[in-house]
Amino acid sequence: MAIFDYFGVLCIIIVILQLLRIVLPWIYENFLGPCVLGCRIKLSAMGEWAVVTGATEGIGKAYANELAKNGLKVVLISRSLPKLEAVAKEIETKHNVETKVINVDFTGGQEIYATIEKQIKELEIGVLVNNVGMSYSNPEYFLDVPNKEEFLRNLVTCNVNSVTGMCLLVMPGMVSRKRGVIINISSLAAKIPNPLLTVYAATKAFVDKMSEDLQTEYRKEGIVVQSVLPGFVATNMSKIKRPTWLAPSAQQYVVAALRRLGIAEHTTGYYPHALMKLIIDTMAFFAPVSTRRLVLSQLANIRRRAIKKDANKVK
Repeated sequence: MAIFDYFGVLCIIIVILQLLRIVLPWIYENFLGPCVLGCRIKLSAMGEWAVVTGATEGIGKAYANELAKNGLKVVLISRSLPKLEAVAKEIETKHNVETKVINVDFTGGQEIYATIEKQIKELEIGVLVNNVGMSYSNPEYFLDVPNKEEFLRNLVTCNVNSVTGMCLLVMPGMVSRKRGVIINISSLAAKIPNPLLTVYAATKAFVDKMSEDLQTEYRKEGIVVQSVLPGFVATNMSKIKRPTWLAPSAQQYVVAALRRLGIAEHTTGYYPHALMKLIIDTMAFFAPVSTRRLVLSQLANIRRRAIKKDANKVK
């Protein structure tokens, strides 16, 4: 064989190995792991209590229910005390576990973490779910966001500071016991083009990156950190009212996501969302500019419909 033939064979082998490096983990994390093994962590062995932020609806409420179902007592944190009390009563009745409620607004300053610390410092916390977050009401250009200075400050404070603040409160106890689980709710927006939701997507990219490096730092201490990157889920935040195959209910989503705990450090949590990411990543690989323009076009259409709907309401 000529040297160019050897070089061609080598190139083919490298391409095949690269494809296998991507495909095999994807199959394991989305099919073999969740379907055959399921959650590889016994959550009740991590500690007596779980803490869930943004726990009164959607994904946060679903995590609180599933953790209670696994035998954990649950601390529910959100800003609405009546909603917290209603969810606490529901969980206690359904799962026969103790609950605790803390009402704080995560757009506030450091004082809210002092309030939380006072109420959880004596608890053995084995699981932390950093779910609280906020997004745009509708897709919008960066400079045209209504009340942009206040809104963007609150967005970053809620989505970013809540994760670092809660980890600072809860992780010392986990490290001292050499066990614990931290589930940080990021978003698929962190991994795919998301113009017109720019700052939201950036905050979620922070959550994903922090999760990755925090896991590297504290793996040896027995701490499991998982970044969950949901796509469309039928919640109040997404404004999707009816669950579909692509946009499951929060409960369906969380059940699927928990099956991937201990299997995947980064996960979309739900096979159709993983498939959506794979399709968009493939498009972006071959035509990155066109892919970004396509997403911009789709979100711009949503923006136009929202503006039209608001105008009709005014009439």
